[in-house]
Amino acid sequence: MTSTTKTPPTKLDVPLLDLKGQYAALKSEIMPVVERVLDGQYMINGPEVGEFERQAAGYCDTKFAVGCSSGTDALILAMMALEIKPGDEVITSPFTFFATVGSIHRHGAKPAFVDIDPGTLNFDTEQLEEAVNEKTRAIAPVHLFGQMADMDTVLDVAEKHDLKIIEDSAQSIGSKQNGAPSGSLGDVGCFSFFPSKNLGGAGDGGLCTTQDEEVYERLKMLRMHGGKQRYYHDEVGGNFRLDTLQAAYLSVKLKHLDNWHEGRRRNAAFYDEHLAEVEEVTTPIIAEGNESIYNQYTLRVQQRDELQAFLGEAGVGSAIYYPLCMHEQKCFAYLGHSTGDFPIAEQAAAEVLSIPIYPELKEEQLAHVVETVKSFYA
Repeated sequence: MTSTTKTPPTKLDVPLLDLKGQYAALKSEIMPVVERVLDGQYMINGPEVGEFERQAAGYCDTKFAVGCSSGTDALILAMMALEIKPGDEVITSPFTFFATVGSIHRHGAKPAFVDIDPGTLNFDTEQLEEAVNEKTRAIAPVHLFGQMADMDTVLDVAEKHDLKIIEDSAQSIGSKQNGAPSGSLGDVGCFSFFPSKNLGGAGDGGLCTTQDEEVYERLKMLRMHGGKQRYYHDEVGGNFRLDTLQAAYLSVKLKHLDNWHEGRRRNAAFYDEHLAEVEEVTTPIIAEGNESIYNQYTLRVQQRDELQAFLGEAGVGSAIYYPLCMHEQKCFAYLGHSTGDFPIAEQAAAEVLSIPIYPELKEEQLAHVVETVKSFYA
């Protein structure tokens, strides 16, 4: 079966994401804030940065938050603040966005992998302790697609072996596990405000959260070239600041975030119900105790590439997150892994397909997505 052997439903435009629609609804709130920043010309470390950090810490139920330049830089900043050294091993998932593993490598540490859970697609914490060795320094759970990894086990293993925990919360701001928000349980939580995220900026931006005041002070210092006082540097840090404009923009959007999460959950429930009868499709599995924010709504499907082409013919946007696992990437060949080392992650990479889930979707659009998927497998 291929997309050329079936006729898709009458075309209806359902983009994977509609950022223009979201902006149009908020334009009257955003523009006065942007103009205030531009009029004040306090473009770096303006008061809006501190205010957004306070709001974000409150939202994530952490004592402290430090804005930074991107989600990638948040991960690097966390490793610097937690004093991860060259040669230290950091355990994470092979099924994630490149920045998770790339940041470990760039910091001089060594990525170590455990395979994923076939249901949640987060790393399989039952394999976690087996991966710990004398070089292991930290665990970096990835809260993939808006659902938190099994943090109870991560916390237990970390305490037993005296390991740091860096939560990759780039896709999970607002998700919870047994009531605890993403980014509130590890030593540092790392968030991304890439425009396509549930809380997306007007460009790159990121955030580190922590409950530890000493770590907080180090995060602040290291994002400013390692200095507490201008031109005096205790350490070699980096230029990891969050722009004032981004902080002001994100503060406006943060007020709407919970409503957007609820909209995504409603849309997910619609898909869950109407795709349940399609045996070739597995809808997202949310672990008990978890509240997902559905940063993506990711299916596991048969004939994935053919279905994606068929959806495109019907006007439905989709994306593959992620087509090649990290242990199979050319740049990580030095780690010595081969295809077959993490088979569940590799199978997921061949089957996953994300479909539109943003809160502004109309019921007509949701129904069209479902009709198109069903007609492909009919």
